[in-house]
Amino acid sequence: MATARKTKTPGADHKGASGVDLLTYYREMLLMRRFEERAGQMYGMGLIGGFCHLYIGQEAVVVGLEHAIEPTDYVITSYRDHAHMLARGMDPKGVMAELTGRAGGYSKGKGGSMHMFSTEKRFFGGHGIVGAQVPLGAGLAFAAKYRDQGAVCLTYFGEGASNQGQVYESFNMASLWKLPVVFVIENNQYAMGTSITRAKAGTELHQRGEAFGIPGVIADGMDVIAIRAAGDEVVGHARSGKGPILLEARTYRYRGHSMSDPAKYRTKEEVTKMRAERDPIEQVRARIVEGGHADDAALKEIDREVKVIVAEAAEFAQQSPEPDPAKLLTDVLADA
Repeated sequence: MATARKTKTPGADHKGASGVDLLTYYREMLLMRRFEERAGQMYGMGLIGGFCHLYIGQEAVVVGLEHAIEPTDYVITSYRDHAHMLARGMDPKGVMAELTGRAGGYSKGKGGSMHMFSTEKRFFGGHGIVGAQVPLGAGLAFAAKYRDQGAVCLTYFGEGASNQGQVYESFNMASLWKLPVVFVIENNQYAMGTSITRAKAGTELHQRGEAFGIPGVIADGMDVIAIRAAGDEVVGHARSGKGPILLEARTYRYRGHSMSDPAKYRTKEEVTKMRAERDPIEQVRARIVEGGHADDAALKEIDREVKVIVAEAAEFAQQSPEPDPAKLLTDVLADA
């Protein structure tokens, strides 16, 4: 049986990131943070409808892992998906336009927050059903192996979805066929409104694949350097032909499960403490300043540039036309 392996724990001395790396991580995480903040504002203004799940606080996970894969690899995730799209290099304008249900969006205004795709960027959603993307991710990995592409698939899901039956069916098939898939559990501590300690018989989620011979790795999901290191390890494992591997990224979301969630199941003190002591963006910012890679003025300029990008995305989204009713059934069915 495979045994779980633990990576460096929170607070460890992570080395190997250059000043250029740190500035890149900082810019990318800051773009995600500002984008999600603006999306929250637009939702409150009634410009975004339906469900909307923000990624604020979890940015280190997707940034660290994106830098461990190639543009030719595959990514699939759940409904908390905006940051994953930005990490894949999808245009913020198209993402925001889809949030507002406009024709200029990635799904032409028909998918909204939870259902966006870009085959060009090898991003396959955005899925609203809890855990539904996990067997699809195994399928993408199967296709990559069948076609001998040398690609891997990052399959993201939350700790709440880790209790779903289709997750374990996927584990079984992925291990049986040695598929090049990395199962990423984004453990943000609360499955909707329920603490992991109240919902899980065993909270060491990186061990969930052991019965299927799938090794597990745990990493600090609030530290982009730790996630990048863990990403290099798990992606290397999957790409080398050794089969699937599971990564548990222990992270934390600052906002509610969705925009309709007041998050009264946890204290304000808990959230404030996490923001003050473990914020992924502030950790990188401190490393940049302490290492002499950039000063406060340069970092403020990055923030200004990011805010311009987000403002332009919001403006594009509001100016983009609504979908033509005549195209209601377009792209819904395909003759095969």
